[in-house]
Amino acid sequence: MMVFRVAALAALFAAGGCEAEPRRAAQAEPARAAPTRGLDAATLARTVEAAGRLPRIRSIIVLRDGQVLAEHRFNGGPPLDRPVNIKSASKSVMSALVGIAIARGVLTGADQPILPLLRADAPANPDPRLARVTVGNLLSMQAGLERTSGPNYGRWVSNPNWVRFALSRPFVDEPGGRMLYSTGSTHLLSAILTRASGKSTHTLAREWLGEPLGIAIPPWPRDPQGIFFGGNDMLMSPRALTRFGELYRLGGRIDGRQVVPAAWIEASWTPRTTSPWSGQAYGYGWFVGEMRGHPVRFAWGYGGQMLYILPDLRLTVAMTSDATAAREGGHIDALHALVRDGIVPAAETGG
Repeated sequence: MMVFRVAALAALFAAGGCEAEPRRAAQAEPARAAPTRGLDAATLARTVEAAGRLPRIRSIIVLRDGQVLAEHRFNGGPPLDRPVNIKSASKSVMSALVGIAIARGVLTGADQPILPLLRADAPANPDPRLARVTVGNLLSMQAGLERTSGPNYGRWVSNPNWVRFALSRPFVDEPGGRMLYSTGSTHLLSAILTRASGKSTHTLAREWLGEPLGIAIPPWPRDPQGIFFGGNDMLMSPRALTRFGELYRLGGRIDGRQVVPAAWIEASWTPRTTSPWSGQAYGYGWFVGEMRGHPVRFAWGYGGQMLYILPDLRLTVAMTSDATAAREGGHIDALHALVRDGIVPAAETGG
């Protein structure tokens, strides 16, 4: 497991304030006041104050055992039940949809080749390696195809056919090789789900996740062919994001209903490759590591749209940030530090 290399929070814990989410009716928020149960109150309070020092952060929600112990918004952030762009945290949601599709027989498994499902948009004479790319390779960013993210992103999203463009990229590694983070790979999964099910990815997200979780998942952008963007720009409120996180923390079962197979969550949280930038392990749409010796699994969206799950501490933490800011410049490290050096010690002490 990779250990986060983040700075201490001493500077962030200097005096400062934040804008707390206004209280609603008491019966709707029985756990929003004076967070003392399950987390050390003083440590948690200092952590929230530290969060308020970060100019890009917009919200933080902390749950332990499903109980909301901290819920705040900062820097003019929107209400916590308003959908926001979760950027590439969408990839973790897409992974859930793939796991449900496999359980329902819409797809056969992570080892299913993608070419038969996407042949209409494949090159006329494809590289033979394209026939070896599987659903699992797309999920773990190991397709071997040239990336559509980073410097290639603009050229990809300005193309009239995103699926065809992604499939026609040259191979720069073998399928199953090194991690090549590429939103085009997740978008291919959206196309696969749409074609295999006969329903849009948005409809599947609403039926398979939104309805059982009781959360709103509004429509998000689509490609020129009408395929909902796979792996970016999905819309969820911070509270909805924590509900999704709780689903995974509880092994895919929530409110007495098995929504995502527990075996799929285990498979998604199994390290399969390593990010060449952060050095962090990656599974099926989830980053995998540890904090202070505790396993952590997290979804990571551009700019700081984060969902952390620490199963042995029974914690779910969601944070949202300004999604339009320039490259993070230390912001992501600061968010990791809020969890590692603040929330985790509060849980260890609060027991």
